Amino acid sequence: MSQFDLTPPSPAQRDALIAGLSDEEQRVLLHHGTEAPFCGVFLDNKLDGVYTCRLCGLPLFRSSAKFESGTGWPSFFAPYDPAHVREIRDTSYGMIRTEIVCARCDSHLGHVFPDGPPPTGERHCLNSVSLGFTENGQALPNPLQRQGAEAQPA
Repeated sequence: MSQFDLTPPSPAQRDALIAGLSDEEQRVLLHHGTEAPFCGVFLDNKLDGVYTCRLCGLPLFRSSAKFESGTGWPSFFAPYDPAHVREIRDTSYGMIRTEIVCARCDSHLGHVFPDGPPPTGERHCLNSVSLGFTENGQALPNPLQRQGAEAQPA
């Protein structure tokens, strides 16, 4: 069970969060788009910290789980907490894949593939535009103004 509140944002909260997104962020997060490879802001990020959902701020992946996959998108072998990422069967474009979305706000993050490194063998392939980043020791984003773990540093 997550230490974070996974209750979805209210419709009014969601509308307010969406209003702060760029067109590209909306295309990817809300309409299941994919950013071009090798251009995402977090592809080469080497800082220690936590990657969060761009829309709702939920912690999704730790920098310690990031690895260089050579695919052109930030890749991670394990989520921050398995409860924070939901998997959905994706049959778009004539392929069978597993889409990953934020468990709190349902924003599209990317896909997970079974070709990652140990210990999980998974490659969570993320769109940088779907993410925020908080360096260790800094306050996590809390756009929903929730108490508890949300109010703690990364």
